[in-house]
Amino acid sequence: MSYCLNPHCPKPENPDDVKFCRTCGTKLLLKERYRAIKPIGQGGFGKTFLAVDEDKPSKPRCVIKQFYPQAQGTNTLAKAVELFNQEAVQLDELGKHPQIPELLAYFTQEDRQYLVQEFIDGQNLAQELAQKGAFNETQIRQLLNDLLSVLQFCHARQVIHRDIKPENIILRESDQKLVLVDFGAAKSATGTALNQTGTSIGSPEYVAPEQMRGKAIFASDIYSLGATCINLLTGRSPFDSYDTNNDTWVWQQHLQTPISNQLSPILNKMLESIPIRRYQTVDKVLNDLNHQSEAAATSAIVAKPIPQSLPKSPPPFVSKSPTQLDRELEEMKTQFLGSSKPQSNKIQLPNPISQPSSQNKIDQELEELKAKYFGNNNP
Repeated sequence: MSYCLNPHCPKPENPDDVKFCRTCGTKLLLKERYRAIKPIGQGGFGKTFLAVDEDKPSKPRCVIKQFYPQAQGTNTLAKAVELFNQEAVQLDELGKHPQIPELLAYFTQEDRQYLVQEFIDGQNLAQELAQKGAFNETQIRQLLNDLLSVLQFCHARQVIHRDIKPENIILRESDQKLVLVDFGAAKSATGTALNQTGTSIGSPEYVAPEQMRGKAIFASDIYSLGATCINLLTGRSPFDSYDTNNDTWVWQQHLQTPISNQLSPILNKMLESIPIRRYQTVDKVLNDLNHQSEAAATSAIVAKPIPQSLPKSPPPFVSKSPTQLDRELEEMKTQFLGSSKPQSNKIQLPNPISQPSSQNKIDQELEELKAKYFGNNNP
């Protein structure tokens, strides 16, 4: 099927073998190659269509974005034009990243602007959540590692996405990689035009407080990604996971599956309402995330159960062999009484009856010492 791109056409559906709409006569092929198949989305600034590239033998699918603002007013229209043009610029700069859609074309036809970009085959995370339920910790860690590297790429090129939410993250079917889409709200951190308007852009549930005031920074994307994780973990709107009366997050009370004490503080720091208390860079989030994982793995390997047969605390001395102790006792005895016989390796205890009383007393004390450490080995 071919779909007519004239917004006012009453019957836009056409067979795929015609070049002009049978109802209104509008040309169906954009730039003689891109043919819309069906609408897949609509917003305040235009419509989005699934399309095919007729110029290539494989006829790959692509996405057509048509700029057609619904809102009225000079300022609003100027803003819409700026955002649409900006998306083309951003995609042209960022689309070489494997997890950002590539810009294929940007042009004007019949007084309407069009943007054609790579089609990402897969469901967005809002759809994944609806079909499969809340995410667990493993999935959230994978999501963070996957998307933080994409944000790292964007921020290094001075681009703030400003609209990170589950609907704008697609799980690509071919390789299960997450793809960040919809750069219509993105802005350059070095530009001033959008800052001057003070207009809040983005979905309110996921937008950082400073971005609501029109002052988006790199850390604003980190906040939005944290709010996305909270939504996926709880299955609830981030609004429902925040206690406005006490100005605190309560998302942990609504978890579908428990998460570790290592991940919780990372998410909480991503969600700090005061920007200076939040992670300032993606690198710092990644460092904490990977450091926690490595520490947990190391702890699991090193920690071993202590056998129950071992004493709870080590003895306060180093045990010695009987031979070594015998020699030391013999030396003590010789020091006090002298020796009339050559020393041997083992003490030959004399008959106590034939020894002077002082010697008997010393022999007795030495025997007690020996018995204290080794016990009585006599039969």
